[in-house]
Amino acid sequence: MNNDLLNILSNSNKDIDNQKLMDYINGKLSELEKNEVEQQMVDNNFVNDALEGLKNIKDKKNLPAYIDQLNKTLQAQVERKKERREKRRLKEYPWIYFAIILILVLCIVAYAVIRQYIH
Repeated sequence: MNNDLLNILSNSNKDIDNQKLMDYINGKLSELEKNEVEQQMVDNNFVNDALEGLKNIKDKKNLPAYIDQLNKTLQAQVERKKERREKRRLKEYPWIYFAIILILVLCIVAYAVIRQYIH
């Protein structure tokens, strides 16, 4: 199987190898390896959900195409979130910090002068 197709959630799921998931679904694992995967399913709800979802796919021939599409969609969503977060982030311009500090100082001085004038 193409290694690019096995990258599904590879950065977020370090507990189980993607090839092992695919081999489990296709019934290519030994009994010992099956037991290891099933133990991980018990310990990790994410692995359990992933395998349940993969098992529900009726056409196993298109499974690599589904995985590839999931990878592309997930990558696009992550990129969009990253871009939005970057746009919202206050750019590091020193004049903005200077202006904020200047306004705060002027407000404090104005408060002190008004308070002095009133008393």
